[in-house]
Amino acid sequence: MLIAAPDALPLRFAYRRHPDQSAAIPARHPVVIVGAGPVGLSLAIDLALAGRASVVLDDADRIGEGSRAICFAKRTLEIFDRLGIGEALVAKGVTWQRGRVFLGERELYDFDLLPETGHRRPAFINIQQFHVEAALVARALQFADLIDLRWLNRVDAIAPQGDGAILTVGTPDGPYRIAADWVIACDGSRSPIRSMMGLDFAGEVFDDRFLIADVKMTADFPTERWFWFQPPFHAGQSALLHKQPDDVWRIDLQLGRDADAELEKRPENVIPRIRRMLGHDAFTLEWVSVYTFQCRRLARFIHGRVIFAGDAAHQVSPFGARGANSGIQDAENLAWKLALVLRGEAGPGLLATYDAERGAAADENILNSTRATDFIAPPSPGERTIRDAALALAARAAFARRLVNSGRLSTPTTYASALSTPDEDVWAGTARLGAPVPDLPLMRPDGRQTHLTALAAGRFTLITMGGPGIAVPGCDLLTIGPDLHDADGLFARRFDATPGAGFLLRPDGHLAARWRSPDAAKVEDAIRRAKGFLHKDLADRAASESASEQAESQHEGRSATPLVTDNRFADPDAALRILADAHRPLSESASVAFNARLVLILANHVGDQAVLAEAVALARRALDPEAS
Repeated sequence: MLIAAPDALPLRFAYRRHPDQSAAIPARHPVVIVGAGPVGLSLAIDLALAGRASVVLDDADRIGEGSRAICFAKRTLEIFDRLGIGEALVAKGVTWQRGRVFLGERELYDFDLLPETGHRRPAFINIQQFHVEAALVARALQFADLIDLRWLNRVDAIAPQGDGAILTVGTPDGPYRIAADWVIACDGSRSPIRSMMGLDFAGEVFDDRFLIADVKMTADFPTERWFWFQPPFHAGQSALLHKQPDDVWRIDLQLGRDADAELEKRPENVIPRIRRMLGHDAFTLEWVSVYTFQCRRLARFIHGRVIFAGDAAHQVSPFGARGANSGIQDAENLAWKLALVLRGEAGPGLLATYDAERGAAADENILNSTRATDFIAPPSPGERTIRDAALALAARAAFARRLVNSGRLSTPTTYASALSTPDEDVWAGTARLGAPVPDLPLMRPDGRQTHLTALAAGRFTLITMGGPGIAVPGCDLLTIGPDLHDADGLFARRFDATPGAGFLLRPDGHLAARWRSPDAAKVEDAIRRAKGFLHKDLADRAASESASEQAESQHEGRSATPLVTDNRFADPDAALRILADAHRPLSESASVAFNARLVLILANHVGDQAVLAEAVALARRALDPEAS
């Protein structure tokens, strides 16, 4: 529900008839992207930076229908830097890295999302999605020869073929057809492409309803993320407060499962809720919505020559800011791989790794989102009891703060990928194989300051710690020392880099390989592997690694120390008496709450997840009087 439109933004874009609409035979294009949102536009710009053309179709002629996503993570900002819009968005946005969690009026704890120094970008900025879309549109228009952006072009039908697909597109001038070698569906959570192809999501749909209100006001709250469990102004529920640019504040209020969405978002019902929260009425409403959400995904993101990205491929709850951030990271993962395919430089398995890597990222995001949602809105009385026990302990016991989940905030996925060359040595530091490289400041010989994340600009890059230069075709070479000065020694510490060591970065800045003593042959093999050309021995090794990982995941949580069920108390009667005496003055409800807290304390003391699982299974069996 749009209460007031944002100022000084180009909300509408003109429809223009294209020569393709008059073609007797459908014009063919290498890439057609459906959806001009953040994911589709990021993909188009990334492809353009690699010299590859695309057509972008969107059924609307505007942006700016409410702020929607507002939290953009450090990794996404690094991608935006490479796309050419990062600086402007950070300048416009509200930078933050600290958060506070409250229970009622009491602060339980605070946290710092980026305690490490030397990063170019902050942990997060808050900025309304329409600002991001406006920046992406402006940047896309700078590639007029490579990005064909068509507004009011609605895809009405898709006919997949072996070598691409035929799209039927509706316009104000009537329908036309267009052919594509590759179709990328970035058309959102209600993806028409997904529906036309008869594809569905698997996962969980949540019943709780939440109110989003963007409120314009002048306030001196710090630029932090504040989350309340059971706030005094919204009893029994939860609330979230974020600052946005231009004196706009995002407020989320949990409403419960039975709330009437249309009724709750009426201003006459929203304003009293906000007034109770703020203690005044010196505010205006900019945008209001009531939402439920899903944690679901397609089983596969690639269907022949049709590829899904962003919300069209997967959906998560808003807790943790994982939706827009993961979609933009989808686009980056796909862009460099698709560009290699279009240039004929990719191995036969490269695009399949988009499905594998971003599928793993979707699973990670869904897991975190589901856990956050279940903690914020427990679906059963028993789960609420455990949740409340964790909250009660968090104010007094540091271990319990790790149990409190107000939304695990977005972090990039570390890919356990066949594209990575397995380590031959043991490495310390914070750099991880398959992860984006940790950032740090560097100095060029001419005195210009730069950052490590700015050096992986869509190309394979080898960074060495001193040592002789290694010339490899198609790979940039940077050397710490002659090319880049690391004044604080951060590269050596974060990468565990010894003299002569080398580190290969993928075009998306993920660490693809590392060696104590690299040579040209090793680097060439690693690049071929990262492009999807697996030598037989590497393919066999990748298959073996995958099988090993699957076996490990199947056994994950199994403890070397099994649950001990023999009585281990020197004086069992005294132990039982301690527990009985503790319960004697308690009511039944207080006894339940006490036991939940005690369980969490003892589980933390045991410190073995598998033993805990065995104990839970034994306790469940004990509830069944007929169990043996």
